[in-house]
Amino acid sequence: MSMIKVLVVDNHQIVRDGIFALLTKETDMEIVGELSTGEEVFEKLESIQPDVIIMDIDLPNMSGIDVAMRLKREYLDVKVIMFSSYTDAESIFNSIQAGVKGFLPKNSSRDHLVEAIRTVHKGMEYMSEKIPNTIVMEYIKMSEKAKGDKFSQSRARALTDREKQILTHIAEGHPNREIGKMLFISARTVETHKNNILRKLELRSTIDLVKFAIKNKMVAL
Repeated sequence: MSMIKVLVVDNHQIVRDGIFALLTKETDMEIVGELSTGEEVFEKLESIQPDVIIMDIDLPNMSGIDVAMRLKREYLDVKVIMFSSYTDAESIFNSIQAGVKGFLPKNSSRDHLVEAIRTVHKGMEYMSEKIPNTIVMEYIKMSEKAKGDKFSQSRARALTDREKQILTHIAEGHPNREIGKMLFISARTVETHKNNILRKLELRSTIDLVKFAIKNKMVAL
C-alpha cells in the first residue's frame, strides 16, 4: 500500500507535536517533515516530496496563503490543507483562490483531519462542516463572480433530482450531516453525491457549487 506523505507547517511546536500524535497510528500515512516557516517549505520540498501539506495561515514572514499561491504555480502535484484558527469568509476565500484543497479549523477532530488528508490526496476537495457555507455565500455575493459559461443552466440537466436537492441544500449553507438528517441518508452518502455533482458539472469546489446554484436560481438570496 502506498503511503500518503504528509508535511506539517506550523510555527507552534505544540501544534506540530499534536498533529504527529494524531496521525502516527494511521497505517497509510507518514509524516515526512515538520516545519515552522514558509521559507523552509521551499528549502525542503524537493528532498521530502510530500503528497499533502497541512499548514497554518499565520506563519512568520511568508503567510500560508502566500506559500499556497507559490505551490500552485510551481508544484502542482502537492495538495494543501489549511489548518487554521482563522475561519472568516475572507481567509477561506483567499485560501481557495490560492489553490488550497482543504480547509479545517484548528478545533477539528482527529477523524476529520484524517478524512481531509485522504480526500485531498484522492484529488477531491474538503471543507470542514464547522465552516458554514453561508460564509462562503456571503463572500460570493460581495465579489459578484457568479458568472461564466461553466455555470450554464444546460449543465444542470445532467443532475438527478436527488443531486439537485442536495446541491440546493449545500448552497443554502447546510453541512453534510444536517443534509443527511433531512434526507434520511448518511453524511458520507451526501459527500458522495456532492463529489458526483462536482464531476458532472465539471466544477472544482464548494464555492463553485454555490455559484452554480445562485446563477441558476436554485437558491434564494
